[in-house]
Parts: sequence; structure tokens; C-alpha cells
Amino acid sequence: MASQSHPPNAHVSSHPLVQAKLSQLRSASTSPKDVQTLVHEIALMVGFEALGSALKTTESGTDKSPLGYTYTSTTISPSPSSISLVPILRSGLSMIPAVSSLLPVPVPIHHLGLYREKSTLQPVEYYNNLPYHSSSAGSSSGGPADLAIVVDPVIATGATACAAIDTLKDWGVKRIVVLAVLATREGLEKACGEWAEGVEVWVGGCDEAVDERGMIKPGLGDIGDRLFLTIGK
Repeated sequence: MASQSHPPNAHVSSHPLVQAKLSQLRSASTSPKDVQTLVHEIALMVGFEALGSALKTTESGTDKSPLGYTYTSTTISPSPSSISLVPILRSGLSMIPAVSSLLPVPVPIHHLGLYREKSTLQPVEYYNNLPYHSSSAGSSSGGPADLAIVVDPVIATGATACAAIDTLKDWGVKRIVVLAVLATREGLEKACGEWAEGVEVWVGGCDEAVDERGMIKPGLGDIGDRLFLTIGK
């Protein structure tokens, strides 16, 4: 998955199925329904590889099979209660079902709202529901996650990904996995360099650059508008 031309904590998929689906997703003729399906499928495949690297297997006791045989049951480490899914609003929401389906049980989902200011292309945070404070004394529900999984289909300039990483690092997470469908080379390098020892970035593909509007070339267009049928708003 990794290439020598990318940072060591960057992983760009070379899987033929990911590349075929990414090519379909690029097309302006792809219907909104197929856009949603393709983002889901690419997120599933990239997420499968990323979580296979980020998680470990641990024993969780014993259970019985339908035939009555006892076997050792397993789960993941870190435990699901110590994992947070963090979609970047709004397009990151499209990747949540895929990544959630890979995990053995539901995990907390904490949303971050970030948009790029049009003239500077710098991120502006408008929503953050990370649980900075526990709901009651002695509760661990407000504590930072051991592992935060950030999902956003596109890493263009890298500024939004870096802002999300900084926010989660300030919250106190121990590790961050960033999942994206497509990145630029510059955006990937920025995201990987923001906290090199604590972040792994996994993407389906990598384009060279953005245009003057901050859009990836050839890219996917405005993926949020394509997902939510708001083109021409």
C-alpha cells in the first residue's frame, strides 16, 4: 500500500478494484446514487486495509458454537469503547456506514464541522462535539480516544485534515488514522507531517495538485455537492 515517494506514514492504495472504482467516481456522468455507492465501497476497501494495520487481536473469553463446542472468543485492541469515528462534515458522513460495518461493535461518533474559507482556502471550524467533559464524576465517556479514525473523502490542500488532527491531538488522542478516497501529493504530505509519530493516512488514490479554486485536478469535483445533490447551490 505504501510508496517510497510518499511519507512513511502515507498509504496509497494500488488495489485494482479501488483504482477501477475511483476511475468510475471521477466521471461527470456518474449518477448521484452511484457516487454514494462508490464512496461507500472505496471507504470499505481502504478502511479494511487501514484498520488491519491499526488494530490488534485480543482474547475476550470463551463462548460456545452452535454444536456446543467451547472456543476462545476474540475482539480488537484498542477496545471499541476507546475508539472514536470522526467524520468531517459534511461529506465525511458518507464514509461512516462503511467504516462502522468493519468494526465488531458500534463505537462513538464525534463530528467535526470544518469548511474552507473561499479566499484563503484556510479551514474554519463551525462545529465540534468532542466530549471534552465527562457527563459524571468517574465516568470515562468524556475521555479522549486511544484511536481516532478521521473520515473525509478528499484531502486537497491538506489544511482541513491538519486542523482536524490538531483538534484531536489537543483533545488527547493517542493515535489517529485518517481515511480518504482521494488526496493530492501536497495534501497527503501536509497531513502526514502534522503529527508524524501519531498519524497514519490511508487513501484510495493520489493526484498531483489543486487548481486556483483549491479543487483537485482531475479530482472528483465537489464531492459533497455530488453526494448530497446540491450542485449549483
